[in-house]
Amino acid sequence: MSGLLTRRDLLKATAGAALAMLAPESPAQKRAKVVLVRHPDAVDANGKVNAEVVGKMLDEAVVALLGVKKPIDAWKQLVKPNDLVGIKTNVWTPLPTPKEVENAIQKRVQDAGVPAERIRIDDRGARVTLAPCTALINVRPVRTHWWSGIGGCIKNYIIFSENPSSYHPDACSSLGAVWDLPAVKGKTRLNILLALTPLFHGRGPHHWDPRYVWQYKGLFVSLDPVAIDAVGLHLIQAKRRQHFGEDIALETPPKHIVEADVKYGLGVSDLRRIELVKLGWKEEILI
Repeated sequence: MSGLLTRRDLLKATAGAALAMLAPESPAQKRAKVVLVRHPDAVDANGKVNAEVVGKMLDEAVVALLGVKKPIDAWKQLVKPNDLVGIKTNVWTPLPTPKEVENAIQKRVQDAGVPAERIRIDDRGARVTLAPCTALINVRPVRTHWWSGIGGCIKNYIIFSENPSSYHPDACSSLGAVWDLPAVKGKTRLNILLALTPLFHGRGPHHWDPRYVWQYKGLFVSLDPVAIDAVGLHLIQAKRRQHFGEDIALETPPKHIVEADVKYGLGVSDLRRIELVKLGWKEEILI
């Protein structure tokens, strides 16, 4: 991966404590794969998502992730016709999961043989509507977040908890525990972290400032929620360096990413053990 952050770089970029638990690299340690795909026409000048382009991007990414030739073959590995499939989306008003993305996922799940009536899409009601599902597709945009440093795939499942605010202390460091809840554990088949128009800076709860949104026109896919968030954080940090001209720590250290790895065993947080496959448009790729 070009521009890999060392442990020292990561510590500096997140004010030290956030990633202080990074373990030394060992050949025996688990590795992960993340695919990034970008396209210059994914989003137009007004921020409208191009459904056809994004659908093709998702196909390209999933095929590369699973090492198959056809999108249908990839999705048949992810879901089965008898699955009850939940697409865990995100409806935060300023930067929601676009309907075009939800539709592209639903189409491929159906193409894999899952009937439309066995597919559910939800966010705020997920603790009820998606809890019975046997397979989950986890999809949301990446952005800075006041309580957790960044909002990514790990945090997207907080709504499955009966008391989401109980995960807020200590920079949401315990978010990995959400993935052990019965409604979630062992069900996630694919993580999709959208970087179409990420938010890279802000202060205060529910912060939103269009000055800090940029059209990156990309998306990440991975089987590993920790790895995909680690790479998403890497992108946010790279954009912050580009914009501000120096390393400026996030207002809240995103320590939950490393904790999800080291404490909860959810995935790989060390960029040195993450294979990043980059497809498509390379201009201003940053990472």
